[in-house]
Amino acid sequence: MNHPYLTEEHDIFRKALRKFLEKEVEPYFEKWEEERLIPRSLWEKMGEQGFLCPSVAEKYGGAEVDWGFSVVINEELERIGTSLVGVGLHNDIVVPYLTSYGTEEQKRRWLPKCVTGKCITAIAMTEPGAGSDLANIKTTAMLDGDHYVLNGQKTFITNGIHSDLVLVACKTNPKAEPKHKGVSLLVVERDSPGFSRGRKLNKIGLHSQDTAELIFEDCRVPKENLLGEEGEGFRYLMENLQQERLVVAIAAQVAAEDMLQMTMEYVKSRKAFGKPISKFQNTQFKIAELATEIEMGRTFIDQLIRKHMDGEPIVTEVSMAKWKLTDVAKEVASECMQLYGGYGYMEEYKIARRFRDTPVAAIYAGTNEVMKTIIAKNLGL
Repeated sequence: MNHPYLTEEHDIFRKALRKFLEKEVEPYFEKWEEERLIPRSLWEKMGEQGFLCPSVAEKYGGAEVDWGFSVVINEELERIGTSLVGVGLHNDIVVPYLTSYGTEEQKRRWLPKCVTGKCITAIAMTEPGAGSDLANIKTTAMLDGDHYVLNGQKTFITNGIHSDLVLVACKTNPKAEPKHKGVSLLVVERDSPGFSRGRKLNKIGLHSQDTAELIFEDCRVPKENLLGEEGEGFRYLMENLQQERLVVAIAAQVAAEDMLQMTMEYVKSRKAFGKPISKFQNTQFKIAELATEIEMGRTFIDQLIRKHMDGEPIVTEVSMAKWKLTDVAKEVASECMQLYGGYGYMEEYKIARRFRDTPVAAIYAGTNEVMKTIIAKNLGL
C-alpha cells in the first residue's frame, strides 16, 4: 500500500504491528466475538509494545510521533475486525481531548496510564433521548463545594464496560441560552461514588466491542476533573469531531478493501456450471464496479489524511468522506455477500461478520444524514 503521507518509519511500524496482531489477536478474535468481549490484557500488551496513543508527548510516556502512525494502527486493526474500534476511540478521539484541553496536572495524572493501557478511556455524549442533538443533552453537573454533582444516563458508549476514565458531556448551566453554551466536559474516574454501569448492550454486530449504558446518580466528581473551561464543552466537541469522523471513514475504506480482496479470492476458487464464477460476466461487472468505487475512495481519503496531518480545516470534506465511504462499505458488504451465495450467510466466512459489522459506521460519529446537513450548510445552502 503506497500512502503518500507515510515514510519508511511508518512501514517498519506497520510490519511490527502486523506481526503483533498475527500473534496476539488474530488467533483469538473469533473466540472474543463469541464471548462478546475483548480482554483487558490486550490493551496492556498493546501499551507495552507502543501501539497506544503514539502521538502523546514523550514526557507523558508517548512516542510523540505524527498522526500517520495512528492511521497505520487503525488500518491494521480494521483488517482483523471492526470490533477493535475501541482502540481507535481511545487513541484518536478521547485522549486528544486530554492533550488539547487538559491542565498539566491532569495530563501527568492520566496520560501515562493511557499510553500503557492501564487506563482505558471512553467518551459519553449520547443519551437515551439525545444523539446528534448534543445541545439538548439532559445530564447535569452542578457545583457543590469542591465537587460537581453529576446526574444523568448515557447510552451506546464504546468501551463502556472496560473504561477507567469517561469523558462526560453534561450541562453545568441548564438554563444557558443558546443551549450549547451550557455544555461542559467532566472526566469521571472508575471508582467515583454514584457512577455505575448499566447493561452491556447486545448488538447486531461488533460483538466483542463492549458497548454499555452508564449511569450517574448524585455522582461526585472533583472540580479539578473539569476539562477546559465551563460552558466550552460544545466547542471542544465540535473541534475534535473532524478527527473522529476521519477515523470512521478510514475504517470504512479498509473494510471495503478487505471485503473486495476476500471476495475476489473466493470467486476465483468457487466453481459453478463447470467454471470459476469469476468467469461469469455478472461477477466481473460487479467486481469492476466495486473496485472502481473503492479505488476512488482510497484516493479521496489519502488526500484528506495528508491535509489533516498538515493541520488544514477540512470539516466539509471529512463529512463527505464519512458519509460516502461508509455508504460504499455497506454496498460492498451486500454485493460481496451475494457473490458468496449461500456460503456468505454462514458465520464461518468472514464476509458474514463484515455484513453485520459494517452498517453501524453510517450511524455513529454523527449519522450520515447529519453529514449531509453539514455539507449543505458549508456549501452555503
